[in-house]
Parts: sequence; structure tokens; C-alpha cells
Amino acid sequence: MSKSRSAARLAAVQALYQHHMEGTRLPRLLDEFHLHRLGAEIEDMQFEEAEVAFFDDVVSGAIARRDEIDEALSQRLAEGWSLDRLDRTMLQILRAGTYELMARADVPTGSVISEYLDVAHAFFDAREAKFVNGVLDAVAKAVR
Repeated sequence: MSKSRSAARLAAVQALYQHHMEGTRLPRLLDEFHLHRLGAEIEDMQFEEAEVAFFDDVVSGAIARRDEIDEALSQRLAEGWSLDRLDRTMLQILRAGTYELMARADVPTGSVISEYLDVAHAFFDAREAKFVNGVLDAVAKAVR
């Protein structure tokens, strides 16, 4: 998978997190990431150039279809678990991954799961990453 798509996915999770926490409106959110985050250098760290159209699609799509995505995720959580019990970053990883599984038939299932597993590893330990793998695998079986 291309580095620019991987960078777009990581940025999409960050944008969805910001939207979730601050309620930043979509046009402003996309604009902010286009201008200041994607491929930018922040505090001497060069961020990978992200595929902007792909980033926009994942962020816009995950926000637009959030109810449908959350329903698909809720059905695949263990008994007694709900989305609001999940870590907020974890929730955005699952939302972005579920959006791709639902809407991006051009991206192979294995690639989607593997890519969001990598994103999960950036924030969490192996146990949480396995959780992402399990949930997205269950979603994939249902929507593909």
C-alpha cells in the first residue's frame, strides 16, 4: 500500500478525533488539515505527503455515514460493550476503517484491515490492535 494512503489514513483518524472532540465543521476541518497538517513539517518532524482526495473521502464519508457506521460497529462489540465505552481514538480508527470497508470497494479488505492495524499500533499496544483487527474483520464479513 502506498505511503501517501497510509499517511492519509493516519491524518483521517486525527481529523475525525478533532471533529469528535471539538465539533469542527467539515469544511474548516478539511481546510485546516490541507493547509497545516498533510505533508507539513511540525516541530522538525516531516509528515509524509498524504493523498489528499483519499483523506477527504475518508473524513467526509465517515462523518456523513456516522450513524450507519456506528450501528455496524455496535453490532460487533462484545456483550455489554458500547461505543461510548471505547477510547475516543480507538473509536475514530474503527469508524474510518468501517467507512472504507463499506464505501471503498476499490481497496481490498486485507489492505483496509492491515492499514488500520498499523494506525492502531501508532496509538496503542498489541492487545488493542488485535481488538481493531477483530472488529474490522467482523465488519468486513458483514458489509463485503
